[in-house]
Amino acid sequence: MSQEVHKVGDDYADAIGRTQTTHAVIAADRVEALAATLDLESVPGDTGTVPPGWHWLFFNPFVRRSHLGPDGHPKRGGFLPDVKLPRRMWAGGRLVYHAPLPVGPTVARTSEIANVAVKNGSAGTLVFVTVRHTIAHDGAVCIEEEQDIVYRDAPAPGAAKSRPAPAPESAEWSEPVQPDPVLLFRYSALTSNGHRIHYDQRYVREEEGYPDLVVHGPLIATLLHGLATRSRPQQPLSRFEFRAMAPLFVDRGFHVEAARQENGDGLSLWAKGPDGELTMRAEAAFRP
Repeated sequence: MSQEVHKVGDDYADAIGRTQTTHAVIAADRVEALAATLDLESVPGDTGTVPPGWHWLFFNPFVRRSHLGPDGHPKRGGFLPDVKLPRRMWAGGRLVYHAPLPVGPTVARTSEIANVAVKNGSAGTLVFVTVRHTIAHDGAVCIEEEQDIVYRDAPAPGAAKSRPAPAPESAEWSEPVQPDPVLLFRYSALTSNGHRIHYDQRYVREEEGYPDLVVHGPLIATLLHGLATRSRPQQPLSRFEFRAMAPLFVDRGFHVEAARQENGDGLSLWAKGPDGELTMRAEAAFRP
C-alpha cells in the first residue's frame, strides 16, 4: 500500500513521516457489544477473531474532557497535524487483511502520517491527511490500512449544496438499514467517538450546517464489510477500499448493496440513500 508524497506548505510538511504506536486489548465484550448494536444474534464468523471492519472499535483515544475541542474530537495537534479548519471527517480508506485479528490478546498498531495535501476549489480550502496503520499480533501483521481524513471550511451561509450522484441500479444483494439515534449513540460510545455531529442536534445544525445527526462513515463501511462477507461466505476478505460520497442522516433509512464485478472475482458495493443517491462506494476482493 503506497501513496506518493506531495510537497505541501511548511505548516504541515513536518508532520509527514511522524509515527506513533498504540496498544489495545481486543476485548470480547466490545466485539459482542457491536454485534448487539447491529442487532445481530451473535458475532459473525469465527467468534475467536474480529470480523472485518470491526477493528475500528479499538485504538481510539478516550482523552480527558478538558482536552477535547469544540467539535468533541481531541484538540488539534499532537500526532495529527494541527489543521486550522473547523470541519473534520473520515473520507475513505484502503485495507488489506493479511490474517485474522484474534479476540483476547493485546495487539499493537503502528501509525504514520503518510501524506498531507492542501487543495483549493469551489468548496474552499481542503486539507487531506493520509494516515497509514499497521496492526500486528506477536510480530505478525494482521491488517494494513490507509485512512483519508479531510479538513474543510465551515459552509458559507446560504451556500448551494451539491447534488449527489445516483446510486447504481445493478444491485444483486441489497439490505435495508434504519439508523435511529440509539444506533448512532451506541456506535459512538463503542468507538470512543465524541464527534458531536453524531449526537448533538443543535451543534450539527448550527455549527456544521447539516440538517440532522450524521451517520458515522466507519459504521457505513462496517455494514458494507458485512454485506461483502455474507455475499462470499466461503472466501476470506483480502482487500477493501471505500470512499464517502455524501452524508446519511438519522431516522432516514438507506440500503447497503453489492454486485459482482464484470472483470474479476471481486464485488462492487455502495450505500444508497433514501432518495436513491450514492452515499458511499466500495470495492472488495477475496482470497480464492
